[in-house]
Amino acid sequence: MDSSSYDYSENFSIVHGMIMYKEFAKYWDDVEAFQARPDDLVIATYPRSGVKQLKEMSSPRILKTHLSSEHLPISFWEKNCKMIYVCRNAKDVAVSYYYFFLMVSIHPNPGSFPEFVEKFMDGQVPYGSWYQHTRSWWEKRKNPHVLILFYEDLKEDIRKEVKKMMQFLGRKPSEELVDKIVHHTSFQEMKNNPASNYTAIPEKVINQKVSPFIRKGITGDWKNYFTVALNERFDMHYEQQMKGCTLKLRTEI
Repeated sequence: MDSSSYDYSENFSIVHGMIMYKEFAKYWDDVEAFQARPDDLVIATYPRSGVKQLKEMSSPRILKTHLSSEHLPISFWEKNCKMIYVCRNAKDVAVSYYYFFLMVSIHPNPGSFPEFVEKFMDGQVPYGSWYQHTRSWWEKRKNPHVLILFYEDLKEDIRKEVKKMMQFLGRKPSEELVDKIVHHTSFQEMKNNPASNYTAIPEKVINQKVSPFIRKGITGDWKNYFTVALNERFDMHYEQQMKGCTLKLRTEI
């Protein structure tokens, strides 16, 4: 399939120039008007939430989002909420996103992996450009209410990163609590947990026969998918898009 033939018209909308799931986009006015609470914790990532339900949640609330920092409701900044952004290298994100496209039925057929990578590089995927998204959060790194974490660091030394998060949240990192968090966030535990592996969702929505939602959880899997030529093209494009940005990401550990 020619990647240029992607048809997002049925299940997607355009919000501020980026492709967005229609079921989320229809609540966009509510998202922009959302009132944060000072003790809200925001966990943000680029992809690989219902507004009314959040209003009913008791505090402190933990809110997960795929929005860039510039599209996050302004009240989170006004209330000085704490925010954690988890960043992953673009090549592994592209691979993971490709499989997500394959397994979730509302996505258009992504075609071959090289065809999908072209769309990924152009930001023609839900939530827009990885480059813009990542840069938007990286620019907030000096904000004392923002903590930037890296997927590769989490894979390399999860205990160290858990302690970093707990200190950021003003919690004393006891070894017992760290042990418990490390255990429950391990790849195998998350893969076996219905709350995180999405196995309860009907196959017609997420077909995990194509690929499990919790797939590999490794760093460097991109090497199994990028040809030499595609890798060179991606690196060139990456340098252009991230020019002037001080962010350095590891593509293997």
